[in-house]
Amino acid sequence: MKGKAGKRLGQLGIQWHLMACLTAFVAVLMLLLWLFQVVLLDNFYQAIKTRTIKRTAQGIARNIDQQDLSQQLDSLTRQPDFYVRILDREGETVYNSRSGPMSMVHDMEKEEALRFFAAAEEKGGMVLELFRQDFPNPFAGPFGEPEAGKDHREKRMWDKRHTTLVVCAQLVESQEQGTLLILLSSALSPLNTTAETLKVQFLCIAAILLLLSAGIAFLLSRHIGRPLAGLSRSARVLAEGRYDVTFEGGGYREALELSAALTYAAAELSKVEQLRRELIANVSHDLRTPLTLIAGYGEMMRDIPGENTPENVQIIIDEAQRLTGLVNDMLDLGKLQAGAQTLSAAPLSLTAMVREELLRYQRLVEREGYTILFAPGEEAIVDGDRSKLSQVVYNLIGNAVNHTGADKKVLVEQEVRDGWVTLSVLDSGPGIPPEELPYVWDRYYKVDKTHKRAAIGTGLGLSIVRGVVELHHGRCGVESTPGQGSRFWFSLPCREEAVF
Repeated sequence: MKGKAGKRLGQLGIQWHLMACLTAFVAVLMLLLWLFQVVLLDNFYQAIKTRTIKRTAQGIARNIDQQDLSQQLDSLTRQPDFYVRILDREGETVYNSRSGPMSMVHDMEKEEALRFFAAAEEKGGMVLELFRQDFPNPFAGPFGEPEAGKDHREKRMWDKRHTTLVVCAQLVESQEQGTLLILLSSALSPLNTTAETLKVQFLCIAAILLLLSAGIAFLLSRHIGRPLAGLSRSARVLAEGRYDVTFEGGGYREALELSAALTYAAAELSKVEQLRRELIANVSHDLRTPLTLIAGYGEMMRDIPGENTPENVQIIIDEAQRLTGLVNDMLDLGKLQAGAQTLSAAPLSLTAMVREELLRYQRLVEREGYTILFAPGEEAIVDGDRSKLSQVVYNLIGNAVNHTGADKKVLVEQEVRDGWVTLSVLDSGPGIPPEELPYVWDRYYKVDKTHKRAAIGTGLGLSIVRGVVELHHGRCGVESTPGQGSRFWFSLPCREEAVF
């Protein structure tokens, strides 16, 4: 049962949560006010009044030998509920203040005064006692019976009225008169009427606060809940795959920040979805073309006599290698993105490695008429994984070959400066629009959206290049001007000494 109740509470809207919290706060506040202003009112009043009487008695004791003591006592006893009487050890009165209806110390017998003397000595110099005293009923007749014609409610309230007298006895040593006893009495005023007034005020205040809390909760919930409800509706639209949704939040800063973050996330998800579709289209096209050729040449060699020639077999082998390269590139890209690739770093000559990679293009140069020039400059030695760096160089040159211009020229440059070696690959192709440059290294991105069969490579090379270069703690970049070709480059730190 408790779990179900907690679940139902968790399903409540923010309006009811706010209302419940504010109501609980008001209830606790009202409880505290009730305790302090009604229930404990008499106790607080009695404690404060008792402390005041004690301090007054101690002040009289400190000034007992002052010449103006009588004036001080007269000034003190002008207060309506303070009465003072000072006695010597024999019970004789040394000083007596004015008398009054609550002046218990003036009506005290000698024996009672001496009892206070002994009690004060026993308690270490001060004793305090409380006495209850009833007021005379002004509505009573000469023999105590109620008078006719009086309001009975007023009579009943007066019958309950009484007061509590506080008597404080303080011993003091006087240089002139020896040991004296200061008797100080005061009345604890009855607070019945005050308590009744506070109760009525409390009920009024409680009702007003409860109404205000409900109103404030309603306004706050509308102010906070409305933008959150709008964000929730937009999030459901986004979950359905509609990435053009715009999140609108208002009312407070956090909602605005959340709406901006969700709008940005929707835009990024839209890009990822578009790239995913392009990847599927590109990969399916790249896989289908060699598979179609392999199947076609295989059927031709099977069905047509005389077609089982070395040339046809070589075409099947080339297309199978193309498929193998595509699958390997996809696996390498997945490992790089997952951080699962490891390096087998060793000193190697980047210059010699580039020359070896250019030999792989010798057949293309001879058959297709391409020109690939290499300007190495000085020899560069780096720490790196030979197989992965050769893949970087091969992919960059293959990318340049695929996109170079009608002159079919590709230039490879190497420059060593400030402890870094930079290898650049330049083509004379149509270039890349400036708005496309930030995305050429991204996974699945393709500048040319048309499906055309590349001369070399699988179409995933640039993403692999960036991953491998970053794995070697290097840098990579691209510079391109539409109509004037592109320059792809990467930089690696050189070794301080050539060790092989």
